[in-house]
Parts: sequence; C-alpha cells; structure tokens
Amino acid sequence: MSTALYNRYRPTTFAQVVGQEHVTDALRQALRTGRLHHAYLFSGPRGCGKTSSARILAASLNCEKGPTPDPCGVCEQCVAIRTGSSMDVTEIDAASHGLVDDARDLRERAFFAPASARFKVYVVDEAHMVTAAAFNALLKVVEEPPPYLKFVFATTEPDKVIPTIRSRTHHYAFRLVPPGVLRAHLASICEQEGVKVDPAVLPLVVRAGAGSVRDSLSVLDQLLAGAGEEGLTYERAVALLGMTDGILLDETVDALAARDGAALFTVVDRVVSSGHDPRRFATDLLDRLRDLIVIAAVPDAAERGLLDAFSPDQVERMREQASRMGPAELSRTADVGHSGL
Repeated sequence: MSTALYNRYRPTTFAQVVGQEHVTDALRQALRTGRLHHAYLFSGPRGCGKTSSARILAASLNCEKGPTPDPCGVCEQCVAIRTGSSMDVTEIDAASHGLVDDARDLRERAFFAPASARFKVYVVDEAHMVTAAAFNALLKVVEEPPPYLKFVFATTEPDKVIPTIRSRTHHYAFRLVPPGVLRAHLASICEQEGVKVDPAVLPLVVRAGAGSVRDSLSVLDQLLAGAGEEGLTYERAVALLGMTDGILLDETVDALAARDGAALFTVVDRVVSSGHDPRRFATDLLDRLRDLIVIAAVPDAAERGLLDAFSPDQVERMREQASRMGPAELSRTADVGHSGL
C-alpha cells in the first residue's frame, strides 16, 4: 500500500521547501547566527509548506548537530520529529483544541523542561481557530517563555490572530508557488517515480493545484493512479480532471472570431452531449481568453514565461486568434463570460 505523494515527498529540510525561499533563507540565517526568536507566525494559503517548515524548524533546533540550518534527518530527535513521536515537539490542531481550557492546559505543561530534546516546541496549526479568550490565556507564556520553549503558529488567516499575540511573533508570509517553479517540481517527481508523462499534462496539474504544492501533488497522484502502460497521456488527464479539451476551446474561439453562431452552438452541443460540466467549460474558456489577452498585449508572452507551457504550434495558433479578435473584443468577450459565471 503506497503512501500519498504529498506525504512521500514532504520536505524534511529547508532546501527542499518549494517556492518559499524568502522564508527559508531567513530562517536558515537565523539558525546560522543564533538570532532565534521564541515565537513565530507562519501564514499563507493551504498546502504551501507552513506546517512542514514548522517541523523542519523544530528539527533544526533539536538536531544532535544543532541548532543547525540543515538538520541531519537521521539522529534520534530528527526521526522522532518526522514521525510525530517526539515528546518535546507537540502539534496542536486549533480547530479542535482552541478553547480556554485547552490553552490553560498547554500553559501549565509548557513550563516543564524538555524530556530529551534541546527545546520544547509547540506547533499550533489553524491558529486562527483559537478563540480570543484562549489566546489571552496564552499571552503571558508567549510573551515571556522559559528559555527552552518555542512556539510556531500556522494559519491561513493571520488577521484572526489577535494583535497582542501577532506583535510578539516573527511573522513570515508564505506564498502560492509560481507555475514555472511548481511545474519543474512536478516534473522532477514524475522522473523519480519513473512514470512517463506527456509534457502537456503538467500545466493542467498546475492549474488544478492553483499554486498549492500539496493540492498539485494530490491531483498528480490521482492521475498517476489512473495512468496506463503508455504512461500518463493528455487525453487521459483531461478526462480524469474533467477539464475541457484544448481542441474544443480552439473551435470555440475560432467561432467567436468568425462570428459564426452555428459553429459556436455546435461546439456547445458537443460539450453538453459528451458529458462535460458546462460551468467548467465556461471557466476554461475564460482562462483561454485571458491567455489571448496576454498574447495580444505581449506577443512573446510564451517565451517570457507569462503563459502555461503550450506547444509552439498552439502558441502560433493563439497568436493568430488574438490578432483576429483584437484586444477590445477579447476583453468584452471575457467580461461577458465572467458575468455569466
């Protein structure tokens, strides 16, 4: 029974965290110089490495070679933290432990010295779910903790963390991963998995993952599970994800450019009769119109990396479509599509 890709390829060092160098470089430098704070706030969209970075920070602090920016991953402390069996690194799900009584219990346990590690670390996930009263109960220990105590609060909604707690933390904002970086990461994983993947599939996965590494790996995992002996083909990926085939999008744009109502309704009939979700079709068409607007404004957008990876033939076809419709008509068509959605 294989584990999920996002668990198998979960980063264990800061160098393995994808697309968050502005955070990981700063944390590594702090570990290198010993300028460590007692409380951190990691915020950002889901699946971008907040909790993984909190675990890595705990391992960096408690590694037998540490504190170090590069935990060894093999010592007793590193292994215990990675497997969740450490007595001194505690992960708390605030969604189910965010009340005053939970905070008081944490506060009482926090003052006990670590059992075997160098530091006792509390990782509070979904920290925005902690009530204001519970945060106030924690305030004193977060403000003046014993020297062996560290806090890491991870949240997708930092504005819901009360200001008195936020002001006592070092706040690091995680970001969605850029498509180019995410595509390269997924390609590397496919290579490690030894699965042949059509290059046109990865942009679909990146789009479905919406910048989240974890969500993208979940989508890729689903596609690889359904791949045949020939590998993962574009047609199979489109069918599994419920996305609109690029040919249908091309035919739709061509019909709009030619103002050919008969051709357009023929495409719509094919979409419906083949079982496609009409709303998904409209969303994918809006994405295509966005790409055409970009091409109309920046003819070499593909070469500059402003678009998803398209084949040279497809890029040339899109340039021709953009020139036929023009920026004004593309923009108006996109507005109508957006209003319809």
